[in-house]
Amino acid sequence: MPDATAPPRLALGSPLTLPGGQALPNRLAKSALSEQLGDRRNAPTPQLVRLYRRWAQGGAGLLVTGNVMVDRRQLGEPRNVVVEDDRHAGLLSAWADAASSGGGQAWAQVNHPGRQALWLAGSARPVAPSAVAPRIPGYVTPRALTPDEIRDLIGRFARTAQVLSHAGFAGIQLHAAHGYLVSQFLSPLANVRDDEWGGDAERRRRFVLEVVRAIRGAVKPGTAVAIKLNSADFQRGGFDEDESMAVLEALAGEDLDLIEVSGGTYERPAMMEGDRGAKASTVQREAYFLSYAERLRERVPDTPLMVTGGFRTAAAMADAVSTGACDIVGLGRPLAVDPDAPKGLLDGTVERVVVGERRIGVPKLDSAVDLYWHTRQLRHMGAGREPRTDEGAWRAAAGLLLENGWGAMRRRRGG
Repeated sequence: MPDATAPPRLALGSPLTLPGGQALPNRLAKSALSEQLGDRRNAPTPQLVRLYRRWAQGGAGLLVTGNVMVDRRQLGEPRNVVVEDDRHAGLLSAWADAASSGGGQAWAQVNHPGRQALWLAGSARPVAPSAVAPRIPGYVTPRALTPDEIRDLIGRFARTAQVLSHAGFAGIQLHAAHGYLVSQFLSPLANVRDDEWGGDAERRRRFVLEVVRAIRGAVKPGTAVAIKLNSADFQRGGFDEDESMAVLEALAGEDLDLIEVSGGTYERPAMMEGDRGAKASTVQREAYFLSYAERLRERVPDTPLMVTGGFRTAAAMADAVSTGACDIVGLGRPLAVDPDAPKGLLDGTVERVVVGERRIGVPKLDSAVDLYWHTRQLRHMGAGREPRTDEGAWRAAAGLLLENGWGAMRRRRGG
């Protein structure tokens, strides 16, 4: 580990070799953001290639894509990229090449929305471990998966990971947080099955274990395999820290290269609430989930940890890495505002990153407006422009309404 007294650029600039042998050039990562830049066929686009080439030049040692879905019948957003086979291999390779063009590693995040899928008349009904509706306005009660469908989904995750690894992505991250399908299997609130896939903590974690094993068996040799998991769902009776640590202890024996710690769901979006309601100690250290990561380190000492959410200053980031609280600092929304922030953090010219939070003062809409404002910045970069940080919150609110209608205000998404 770097010396705790080292300047930020030295701590954050130190390389990291992962258990599988991959070497990251520094300790800064672009964490997953849902780009929503697929085309109408849910294929990668030139806009995605331009966006990731721009991010690649920003200096992060690791770039993780957002939401690559494993089933085109089940989408989180209309313009998610879907990979079911190698029909778009050329576009996927261009995306991977662009994301790694700056010298960092390019990883793809694979996901299934489960009960958080979009549902419109004529489309497939959302599926989930159990027929339990999310407590989010505008979403429907899903259909419970059959055991055969669960097996099929495990195969879908493996196939998607296999195609992405052969297309040139150096790693695969399984999204098991934020209330999507994998985390639904883990949650005692969302998974009320009483068969081999639910009924107690051990059976609820079977799905994630089998998905990770299937992905590891499907990808090219040398491909990193990682997971993004909640520290907790922050819901009474839900997935808690003790169960989260037990899951990660079980996963530690599956050759994981990296664990990214997050928290919350779209019913209780702790990953988006910022400092509101946070403990004073959390605000001081900046990262929302850093204390959990420190406790996890004692139980999973050999798997590198990445913490995303809340980091704002170079000093706090360097301290987290230098003290061993985490190995990698993940940055999301700040890189939608300043794609060169990692480079500045590393060379000492940036002491504090900017999030660019935008709110209109309507609590039920603020998260959606803020997310849409940041999504607009990704679109600007995808079009070959720089972020438009002068755009206001009301312009984002108007754009959200005009583009998607009122229903979209209720569909809050992130990677």
